Amino acid sequence: MTELLTSAQMRAIEAAAFESGAASASALMERAGHGVADTIAARWGQGGRAVVLCGPGNNGGDGFVVARLLRERGWQVAVHAMDPGANPTPEAAQARARWETRGVTAPLDALDDSWLGPRTLVVDALFGTGLQRPLAASVWHPLARAQARGATLLAVDILSGLCADSGKIRAEGAFLRRPADLTLTFEAMKLGHVLDSGGWLSGPVQVVPIGIREELVALTQSGHVARLVEGPTLDLHKGPGHKFSHGHLLVLSGGPGHGGAARMAARAALRIGAGLVTLACPPEALAENAARLDAVMLAPIADAPALNAVLEDARINALCLGPGLGLDARAARLVAAALDSGRALVLDADALTLIARDPALMAALHDGCVLTPHAGEFARLFAKLDRRLNDAATPGPAFSRFDAARAAAAQTGATVLLKGPDTVIAAPSGRAMVQAAIGDRAAPWLATAGAGDVLAGMIAGLLARGADPVHAAETAAWLHVEAALAVGPGLIAEDLPEALPGVLRKMLGRAADRQEPER
Repeated sequence: MTELLTSAQMRAIEAAAFESGAASASALMERAGHGVADTIAARWGQGGRAVVLCGPGNNGGDGFVVARLLRERGWQVAVHAMDPGANPTPEAAQARARWETRGVTAPLDALDDSWLGPRTLVVDALFGTGLQRPLAASVWHPLARAQARGATLLAVDILSGLCADSGKIRAEGAFLRRPADLTLTFEAMKLGHVLDSGGWLSGPVQVVPIGIREELVALTQSGHVARLVEGPTLDLHKGPGHKFSHGHLLVLSGGPGHGGAARMAARAALRIGAGLVTLACPPEALAENAARLDAVMLAPIADAPALNAVLEDARINALCLGPGLGLDARAARLVAAALDSGRALVLDADALTLIARDPALMAALHDGCVLTPHAGEFARLFAKLDRRLNDAATPGPAFSRFDAARAAAAQTGATVLLKGPDTVIAAPSGRAMVQAAIGDRAAPWLATAGAGDVLAGMIAGLLARGADPVHAAETAAWLHVEAALAVGPGLIAEDLPEALPGVLRKMLGRAADRQEPER
């Protein structure tokens, strides 16, 4: 499991190590510096040219340790530092003093461009996870200069100017035009490495152990710690039985000319393994849908009483509402009837807009529901949370998409999947995780009409197979990205369900190989 810590959680595990005597603050700073220096040596060799930029706090202290160790390994090192102020931490002051027994510290604004170039490694140790305020442009401007001249940029703990809790940029003016070449963080990744701008600007993130894993494990066992979704959390193999053994999903659709989204959702649900999928539409839309569907069954549902009659069949165990549903009175009554049924539900697109308009529908949400808003839908559903997300930066950790999704799940009692490259899945219990489509898993082709409808169908299909809402949401989100990567550039939403068999075949084949007994 890859944990994603907040800055407060990181401080808590450090404090636990100090209290137990497992480590001191100065020892952790030395371990951090050694980890960075070792990684640099392993990646770029035992000699080279480095510029180390040090801030006024402990992140700067880490930088002074790195500079000292690189100098000892034969590197040509220049250190430029900010004024530490009147009260630097003892550890940072000690690290600076040890460097200055053998090297020179120049002011940050004295950085000479002649030192910056393609053969130079720039180590950013200006501000780390403790950053609690917006930075002036003058602070991070040397990083932009280094990138502009082709230098390699390595960030210590987190790129200076990023909030470690939210991934938001906390620097005035324009920021960097490309990601760091490498971020080295300590003991565990932080939420800011995968959320918002941090997901792109952090570049590849590598975790450096500093000997406080025991304290991290204790934290994960005692409270809610976010994690990165790194694969399906469900066993997607099909066991013995017949089609009804694997669930029957009902996808509700709108009128003629509006069925495409629901058809894609229904097809995705079948591809993900639901035993049966029925698309329910107004009678006048039956012919259109029949011309486009074969394996998906059809049912005429004109209104809420008709839906209630269909739901007398207890084998229908999950519903998907929203894609192409419409915003008329029929659609609102169907959402109300579906919520009243107590079935597992995926609520997407038009269904979310209807819920945002009607407090009674919002109040009817329950723990079998999965809400799948994009940013605009989230703003309509949770206006106060959205305002907090978009408020101007203030001192302290910035309110994040992770915070917003958790608050929305607690408010509604439903699972919330907040879509984006940094998709957040949050349960009403407070448990939450991030499915990050960044780095090698970046899938910008998913920014296309209908991709969200396919995701809704995938989640609903897993609910029909008996998965709980959180596992259905996180597994579907991960597979959604895998399908997009399998198709690649040129993807349109209809491609995603058709890519799922290959993704599942590859994934389940690997699982079967791992489970095969030794001979």
